Amino acid sequence: MKAPFWKKEKTKGVLVLASGEVFSGCLFGHIQEAFGEVVFNTSMMGYQEILTDPSYEGQMVAMTYPLVGNYGLNSQDFESRKSWVRGFIIREGCRFPSNWRSEFSLDEFLKAQQVVGIEGVDTRALTLSLRERGAAMGIISPEVSRLKELKEKAARLPGMEGQDLAKKVSVEKPYFWEEKTFAESNGRPWKVVAFDFGIKHNILRKLAAVGCRVRVVPAGTSAEEVLAYRPDGIFLSNGPGDPAACRYAVHSVERLIGLKPIFGICLGHQILGLALGAKTFKLKFGHHGGNHPVKNLISGKVEITAQNHGFAVDPASLKSTGLAVTHINLNDQTVEGTRHSDYPIFSVQYHPEASPGPHDADYLFDEFIVLMRKWREY
Repeated sequence: MKAPFWKKEKTKGVLVLASGEVFSGCLFGHIQEAFGEVVFNTSMMGYQEILTDPSYEGQMVAMTYPLVGNYGLNSQDFESRKSWVRGFIIREGCRFPSNWRSEFSLDEFLKAQQVVGIEGVDTRALTLSLRERGAAMGIISPEVSRLKELKEKAARLPGMEGQDLAKKVSVEKPYFWEEKTFAESNGRPWKVVAFDFGIKHNILRKLAAVGCRVRVVPAGTSAEEVLAYRPDGIFLSNGPGDPAACRYAVHSVERLIGLKPIFGICLGHQILGLALGAKTFKLKFGHHGGNHPVKNLISGKVEITAQNHGFAVDPASLKSTGLAVTHINLNDQTVEGTRHSDYPIFSVQYHPEASPGPHDADYLFDEFIVLMRKWREY
């Protein structure tokens, strides 16, 4: 008689950091060796959205919440076309998900997406290490007897600085986001061109909900190609990697400034800053989670935000760019939003579409409509 899967012998594995630290566990999902930058995420739910967020390309995600997979996964809640994480690190995986929308377990999902997972890891110790030492390159491997070799290999892994990953996750050809437009302006939707640096589906849903017909274009699209669509506004999406490495995107945005209203989120926020003369820098361990407090300096209100980024805009470099800081992170005072004094341009570092508040940041999409309306009337 065939043994049930939960009684099968587990495959032992290790997570080895570039610092030489070793965390033992058992592998699940697609059993293989994988490497990437190890970061921690403080969200208590939303693991499917995390696994399918293109901004995690090149990274292995450790969940701080101890039990993952309780409500399963389904084919409707993907944030992109596939999973992008290099590895998934958890304390305990649920083998019997329970939810009326559940279609498959975490283990089944990772197998199908060819992503390795490791459970049984002391994620508290791992998180403390990452907070103290910073995000680290690491390797997940079933070769538990090759620790010396794995440590040497991990120590040689290149970091995220200088890596252009936006083109890797971006679409190859332009397309229209086909979803019902719930609101229209003057009998027609707002025409928006969205740069896909790793765009999430819920951003597109939010834009459609406020009356936008969105044409999504590849990361390397030129300013001339964008203007040929005669858009009412331009959106710059989230995405992975080092914004300073996306020189092609910065160049395109430089040529679009002052010609159309522009709204940027996450990587798009950083690229917009670079295009206006600001600088970016690598955070120690990044912001990854759904509970980051951000203060809106204009309204004085505090928003509970979702975040996923490893780089930030340097506030000291904003002088003479025309950008004013509109939002700050209350945990570390980093820049979370900017607005230009002369041009119809604004951006935020966090993810308003992820709705952790749940509706704290929905006003940003309405503000984009206001800018496009003023521009059209002008």
